Amino acid sequence: MRQCTPAASLRNDPTGVNAPRRAPRRSLDGVLLLDKPLGLTSNAALQSARRLYNAAKAGHTGTLDPLATGLLPLCFGEASKFAGELLDADKTYVATLRLGVTTDTADAEGKQLVVRPVQVSRQQLDSVLHEFVGEIMQIPPMHSALKRDGKPLYEYARQGIELERTPRRVFIHAIDLHEFSGETLSFTVDCSKGTYVRTLAEDIGEALGCGAHLAALRRTRIGDLRLEQAVTLADLEAMSLEQRDALLCAELAASDAARLVHGQAIRWSGSAGRWRAYAGSAFLGLCELGDDGWLKPRRLIDTTSENTTANT
Repeated sequence: MRQCTPAASLRNDPTGVNAPRRAPRRSLDGVLLLDKPLGLTSNAALQSARRLYNAAKAGHTGTLDPLATGLLPLCFGEASKFAGELLDADKTYVATLRLGVTTDTADAEGKQLVVRPVQVSRQQLDSVLHEFVGEIMQIPPMHSALKRDGKPLYEYARQGIELERTPRRVFIHAIDLHEFSGETLSFTVDCSKGTYVRTLAEDIGEALGCGAHLAALRRTRIGDLRLEQAVTLADLEAMSLEQRDALLCAELAASDAARLVHGQAIRWSGSAGRWRAYAGSAFLGLCELGDDGWLKPRRLIDTTSENTTANT
């Protein structure tokens, strides 16, 4: 915990000469899987984690709205070069819909527009959900970060300006129903990049004839990354700096490291999927652990070091 300077001290020392010095930002490379809490913007979550790590450079991939929770990968330092792979990956969400009510943002944060009675049978619901599986066209919502003439669409929306948007092709791999009770509907959706679950909720509501908006959203997967691997901000707050760093890397034997950085596969115990490789504190790139237990280089940015570390 960083000790704060009392407000009275600051007033008595307007020059700030006696204010405590902030520790220099650390050059840190790696990816942290964060479980973003409800009510926090993605950027606010990023800045909180960056402060805890005292990291010089950090960014997030795949923005989550304040209403949404769940998996938010944070990229520190050189790891930001691999953010594009996460943005392009398929994703999984658990969505909760409120049937019978539409809003101007298609989610619970918006202004209520229309209220309609809900008269939906389970058979009708199953049929409608099936229609949305596969390749579909979506019109991006005005309340989104997509840019027009260098300005996000949500800025136009806040001014009451509605712009024409070109429909986009997305792919819904699966929709698995969890609950259907009165005016509440929840399901898991596996979808391609660029899918707006808010828009999906709105379109499902229209297809059911009663309207709907997204009441809650939780992201559980991005590519091979799973929510089960993520930590919360509360978890990070309770850790020492060494424990936080351990989330980013774990040591490899020198002999294994030498083989890995020269493009050779090594035996590795762990869960199959994408892993991150390090040389000391320097991020090397990505590796892939197969079901056969072999860890193979996937994309390295530096193959000259002999002291390498790796982590899921």
